[in-house]
Amino acid sequence: MPKIGAIILAAGMSIRMGEPKLFLPLRGQPLFRHVIHPIVGSSMQPIFLVAGKYIEEIRQHCADFPELKIIHNPKYADGMSTSLKLGVQSIKEQVDAVMIFLADQPLISPAVIQALIKKYTACKDEGIRIVQPKYKGDLGHPILVDAVILNEFHSIEGDQGGKNIIRKYARLTETVPFDDPMWGFDIDTPQDFLKVKLHLDS
Repeated sequence: MPKIGAIILAAGMSIRMGEPKLFLPLRGQPLFRHVIHPIVGSSMQPIFLVAGKYIEEIRQHCADFPELKIIHNPKYADGMSTSLKLGVQSIKEQVDAVMIFLADQPLISPAVIQALIKKYTACKDEGIRIVQPKYKGDLGHPILVDAVILNEFHSIEGDQGGKNIIRKYARLTETVPFDDPMWGFDIDTPQDFLKVKLHLDS
């Protein structure tokens, strides 16, 4: 069984939300904790959470997750690439692959995590290096990346994620389809947050 770790990107500045979105209350917990629960409940180790401006508040809310390694990104204002590079640098020597999560996707299902791991484990000997979920036809997160190509992330800049890397390795990528688009829904605006709350109440 390959050793798979996790990186949770939690250093965004919530500009479109107008307030720190990770701490918005959702079913009695800060929004970002809903992402952490299925990750710590999986077989993945180690788990790194990359935080920025709000690292102290995140630490306080994560005191009951001893398996979580919280690291500070002092360059968080320079965009997502800085958090990705820091997370990759911290974990790459310890794993065979890593799953990259966004901290603003509170409806992520354990079923997604397990399906991506299962697909990677079944296909890695055939040369597959990336496994990505497809929600109702739309590609999304989390993304599972083989350690062999993690060094590629050191070349990204600004607010970009790994899209160019995924494009480069398209022939070595597998996707896993899911019917529920809300599993991959990320919250950027007050309207997005309302949509998630309505979904949970429906």
